[in-house]
Amino acid sequence: MKEQPCQARRRSAPKRRPADEGDSGADPAVWAADGEEKPFWETKRLKDMSPDEWDSLCDGCGQCCLVKIEDEDTGNVFLTRLACSLLDIGSCRCKDYANRFARMSDCLSIDMKAVRKLKWLPESCAYRRLHEGRGLAWWHPLISGDPETVHQAGVSVRGWVRSEKGVREAEIARYIIGEAG
Repeated sequence: MKEQPCQARRRSAPKRRPADEGDSGADPAVWAADGEEKPFWETKRLKDMSPDEWDSLCDGCGQCCLVKIEDEDTGNVFLTRLACSLLDIGSCRCKDYANRFARMSDCLSIDMKAVRKLKWLPESCAYRRLHEGRGLAWWHPLISGDPETVHQAGVSVRGWVRSEKGVREAEIARYIIGEAG
Protein backbone atom coordinates (compact mmCIF):
# COMPACT_ATOMS: atom_id res chain seq x y z
CA MET A 1 0.00 0.00 0.00
CA LYS A 2 1.23 3.44 -0.85
CA GLU A 3 1.45 5.79 2.12
CA GLN A 4 -0.14 9.12 1.44
CA PRO A 5 1.92 12.16 2.45
CA CYS A 6 0.25 14.94 4.35
CA GLN A 7 -0.77 17.45 1.69
CA ALA A 8 -1.28 20.44 3.94
CA ARG A 9 -0.54 21.49 7.46
CA ARG A 10 -2.10 24.46 9.10
CA ARG A 11 0.32 27.13 10.25
CA SER A 12 -2.30 29.59 11.40
CA ALA A 13 -5.59 29.04 13.17
CA PRO A 14 -8.01 27.21 10.87
CA LYS A 15 -11.25 28.87 9.95
CA ARG A 16 -14.54 27.10 10.62
CA ARG A 17 -17.65 27.86 8.68
CA PRO A 18 -20.86 28.19 10.69
CA ALA A 19 -23.11 25.12 10.61
CA ASP A 20 -25.66 26.93 8.48
CA GLU A 21 -23.15 27.20 5.63
CA GLY A 22 -23.27 23.58 4.53
CA ASP A 23 -22.13 21.59 7.55
CA SER A 24 -24.20 19.48 9.89
CA GLY A 25 -22.42 20.97 12.91
CA ALA A 26 -21.55 17.51 14.30
CA ASP A 27 -18.06 17.60 12.78
CA PRO A 28 -17.58 21.12 11.46
CA ALA A 29 -15.33 21.55 8.49
CA VAL A 30 -11.94 23.18 8.75
CA TRP A 31 -11.17 25.66 5.98
CA ALA A 32 -7.96 27.46 5.02
CA ALA A 33 -7.54 30.70 6.95
CA ASP A 34 -7.99 33.98 5.09
CA GLY A 35 -4.86 34.80 3.12
CA GLU A 36 -3.53 31.24 3.37
CA GLU A 37 -3.06 29.17 0.23
CA LYS A 38 -6.04 26.85 -0.17
CA PRO A 39 -5.37 23.12 -0.39
CA PHE A 40 -6.47 21.16 -3.45
CA TRP A 41 -9.68 19.84 -1.82
CA GLU A 42 -10.90 23.43 -1.39
CA THR A 43 -10.09 24.49 -4.95
CA LYS A 44 -10.90 21.43 -7.07
CA ARG A 45 -14.06 19.50 -7.64
CA LEU A 46 -13.82 15.79 -6.88
CA LYS A 47 -14.11 14.87 -10.55
CA ASP A 48 -11.13 17.09 -11.40
CA MET A 49 -8.70 15.58 -8.88
CA SER A 50 -5.69 13.52 -9.87
CA PRO A 51 -5.61 9.86 -8.78
CA ASP A 52 -3.07 10.70 -6.05
CA GLU A 53 -5.23 13.58 -4.77
CA TRP A 54 -8.29 11.32 -4.81
CA ASP A 55 -6.52 8.53 -2.90
CA SER A 56 -5.19 10.99 -0.31
CA LEU A 57 -8.78 11.90 0.61
CA CYS A 58 -9.31 8.45 2.12
CA ASP A 59 -9.12 9.06 5.86
CA GLY A 60 -8.36 5.43 6.73
CA CYS A 61 -11.50 4.86 8.79
CA GLY A 62 -12.20 1.41 7.29
CA GLN A 63 -15.96 1.94 7.27
CA CYS A 64 -16.32 1.27 3.56
CA CYS A 65 -14.63 -2.11 4.15
CA LEU A 66 -17.40 -3.37 6.43
CA VAL A 67 -19.29 -6.37 5.11
CA LYS A 68 -22.75 -5.31 3.97
CA ILE A 69 -25.85 -7.40 3.45
CA GLU A 70 -28.56 -6.40 0.99
CA ASP A 71 -32.12 -7.55 1.52
CA GLU A 72 -33.13 -8.95 -1.87
CA ASP A 73 -36.81 -8.10 -1.34
CA THR A 74 -36.48 -4.49 -0.13
CA GLY A 75 -33.05 -3.47 -1.41
CA ASN A 76 -32.16 -2.24 2.10
CA VAL A 77 -28.48 -2.49 2.95
CA PHE A 78 -27.34 -3.50 6.43
CA LEU A 79 -23.90 -2.97 7.94
CA THR A 80 -22.16 -5.65 9.94
CA ARG A 81 -19.28 -5.44 12.38
CA LEU A 82 -17.36 -7.75 10.06
CA ALA A 83 -14.57 -6.29 7.98
CA CYS A 84 -13.21 -7.48 4.66
CA SER A 85 -10.49 -10.06 5.22
CA LEU A 86 -8.02 -7.74 3.48
CA LEU A 87 -8.56 -4.95 6.01
CA ASP A 88 -5.85 -4.66 8.64
CA ILE A 89 -8.19 -3.96 11.55
CA GLY A 90 -5.42 -2.28 13.55
CA SER A 91 -4.35 0.29 10.96
CA CYS A 92 -7.70 0.28 9.08
CA ARG A 93 -5.84 0.05 5.77
CA CYS A 94 -6.03 -2.57 3.06
CA LYS A 95 -3.34 -5.25 3.32
CA ASP A 96 -3.16 -5.54 -0.49
CA TYR A 97 -4.56 -2.28 -1.86
CA ALA A 98 -2.95 -2.65 -5.30
CA ASN A 99 -4.52 -6.09 -5.88
CA ARG A 100 -7.76 -5.73 -3.90
CA PHE A 101 -10.08 -6.03 -6.91
CA ALA A 102 -8.39 -9.21 -8.14
CA ARG A 103 -8.43 -10.78 -4.69
CA MET A 104 -11.91 -9.71 -3.57
CA SER A 105 -14.57 -10.01 -6.25
CA ASP A 106 -17.04 -7.86 -4.29
CA CYS A 107 -14.63 -5.00 -3.53
CA LEU A 108 -16.09 -1.73 -4.79
CA SER A 109 -14.15 1.15 -6.23
CA ILE A 110 -15.00 4.40 -4.47
CA ASP A 111 -15.09 6.72 -7.46
CA MET A 112 -17.35 9.64 -8.44
CA LYS A 113 -20.09 7.30 -9.60
CA ALA A 114 -20.00 5.47 -6.27
CA VAL A 115 -19.99 8.71 -4.25
CA ARG A 116 -23.16 9.82 -6.04
CA LYS A 117 -24.89 6.44 -5.81
CA LEU A 118 -23.89 4.68 -2.58
CA LYS A 119 -26.20 5.76 0.23
CA TRP A 120 -24.22 3.71 2.76
CA LEU A 121 -21.09 5.86 2.59
CA PRO A 122 -20.71 7.22 6.12
CA GLU A 123 -21.51 10.87 6.88
CA SER A 124 -17.86 11.22 7.90
CA CYS A 125 -16.47 10.03 4.53
CA ALA A 126 -14.29 12.72 2.94
CA TYR A 127 -15.61 11.93 -0.53
CA ARG A 128 -19.20 12.32 0.65
CA ARG A 129 -18.40 15.43 2.73
CA LEU A 130 -16.73 17.18 -0.23
CA HIS A 131 -19.44 16.08 -2.66
CA GLU A 132 -22.01 17.63 -0.30
CA GLY A 133 -19.93 20.82 0.11
CA ARG A 134 -19.13 20.16 3.78
CA GLY A 135 -15.31 20.22 3.71
CA LEU A 136 -12.96 18.05 5.77
CA ALA A 137 -13.24 17.58 9.53
CA TRP A 138 -10.48 18.42 12.02
CA TRP A 139 -9.55 14.75 12.46
CA HIS A 140 -8.93 14.08 8.76
CA PRO A 141 -5.22 13.30 8.24
CA LEU A 142 -4.95 15.99 5.56
CA ILE A 143 -6.03 18.56 8.15
CA SER A 144 -4.36 17.18 11.28
CA GLY A 145 -1.19 15.89 9.59
CA ASP A 146 -1.57 12.69 11.65
CA PRO A 147 -3.18 9.44 10.43
CA GLU A 148 -4.04 8.56 14.06
CA THR A 149 -6.57 11.38 14.55
CA VAL A 150 -9.28 9.47 12.65
CA HIS A 151 -8.93 6.76 15.29
CA GLN A 152 -8.61 9.17 18.22
CA ALA A 153 -11.83 10.89 17.12
CA GLY A 154 -13.67 7.56 17.17
CA VAL A 155 -14.49 7.67 13.46
CA SER A 156 -12.66 4.50 12.44
CA VAL A 157 -13.64 0.87 12.89
CA ARG A 158 -10.54 0.17 14.99
CA GLY A 159 -11.36 -1.70 18.14
CA TRP A 160 -14.90 -2.85 17.36
CA VAL A 161 -14.76 -4.96 14.19
CA ARG A 162 -13.52 -8.42 13.46
CA SER A 163 -12.42 -9.96 10.19
CA GLU A 164 -14.93 -11.86 8.11
CA LYS A 165 -12.32 -14.58 7.78
CA GLY A 166 -13.58 -17.77 9.38
CA VAL A 167 -17.20 -16.58 9.66
CA ARG A 168 -19.59 -18.89 7.84
CA GLU A 169 -21.96 -17.19 5.40
CA ALA A 170 -24.97 -18.50 7.35
CA GLU A 171 -23.71 -16.64 10.45
CA ILE A 172 -23.06 -13.22 8.89
CA ALA A 173 -26.54 -11.89 9.75
CA ARG A 174 -25.83 -12.17 13.47
CA TYR A 175 -23.16 -9.47 13.06
CA ILE A 176 -25.59 -6.84 11.72
CA ILE A 177 -25.20 -3.53 13.54
CA GLY A 178 -27.80 -1.48 11.70
CA GLU A 179 -29.17 -0.25 8.44
CA ALA A 180 -26.81 1.68 6.19
CA GLY A 181 -27.65 5.11 4.89
